[in-house]
Amino acid sequence: MDLFDYMRKNTIEQEAPLASRLRPSTLDEVVGQKHIIGKDKLLYRAIKADKLGSLIFYGPPGTGKTTLARVIANTTSARFEQLNATVAGKKDMEQVVQDAKDALGMYGKRTILFIDEIHRFNKGQQDYLLPFVEDGTILLIGATTENPYFEVNGALISRSRIFELKPLENADIRELLERALHDKEKGMGSYRAEATDEALDFLADMAGGDARAALNAIELGILTTERSEDGLIHITLDVAQECIQRRAVKYDKTGDNHYDTISAFIKSMRGTDPDAAVYYLAKMLDAGDHDLCIGGCRQCGSAGDSGCGQRGAGSGADWSAGGADYPVAGGYLCGERAEEQRGVCGGR
Repeated sequence: MDLFDYMRKNTIEQEAPLASRLRPSTLDEVVGQKHIIGKDKLLYRAIKADKLGSLIFYGPPGTGKTTLARVIANTTSARFEQLNATVAGKKDMEQVVQDAKDALGMYGKRTILFIDEIHRFNKGQQDYLLPFVEDGTILLIGATTENPYFEVNGALISRSRIFELKPLENADIRELLERALHDKEKGMGSYRAEATDEALDFLADMAGGDARAALNAIELGILTTERSEDGLIHITLDVAQECIQRRAVKYDKTGDNHYDTISAFIKSMRGTDPDAAVYYLAKMLDAGDHDLCIGGCRQCGSAGDSGCGQRGAGSGADWSAGGADYPVAGGYLCGERAEEQRGVCGGR
């Protein structure tokens, strides 16, 4: 590393967003995900004993996938290499594999290769890793927001342990926010900021399990709020509401969230639950789903089997009163259809 690389690295570390600076360096500092890193869990014991195999972490953004990989990098005796599948290619992987072979042959050191967004690699790129994962040249740690059983090669799946990370609880996110407020070394403690309980609760709730979103919001609030006469920066509920104005909807165009929501929407109408039907309709509209897709789903739900021997109960004409441009009317019609199904089913 030359002088310019050293200066660039220091500058990036100093100017990095709060969520990046606040990443824990040890396993005991990690907040949340106790179902996989609790002290009696397999992954916790494996990291502590430095006896890791190949792993794949998957879950929503901001739940700690990269954080766990960084913790492993800080605790393992193996070499640690990192690639991001959005920018890395086969040449980068070939260089990592060659360096891993040299380290294993000359020094007896294993190499852990962390690939962020591994689902972005195509089949050929993923296949290239197989023989080196198989013979132990590299230990693979992959991170993805997608379902690995659909997006990662089955051969890699069979050679790896899969760990699902879940959205963080509100209490976990609040703990991170308080850590950010008071940590003078990596957080915003040197800014002398205080936040009300209402503001912290609001940020934790609106983040929707995404720690990064909450930390970005409180960092924005601290950096843009003027100091009061007492010399402190006060993060009130009003400030918090300006920093994160709406909850991020977990949705996608063609992935699991899209089809899970469609399925729940149809089942809610068939299952005579108008509240749930309107909820899932609102979720699809809020996420920007196409009104024709939603109309088709509704037709599928009303024309399908309700479980009471009733078929073809709905017609397509009434959906034209709803759709993305008329969410209130569309919601009314969906709730009405579910109520009709309830009557057909004898109130079940």
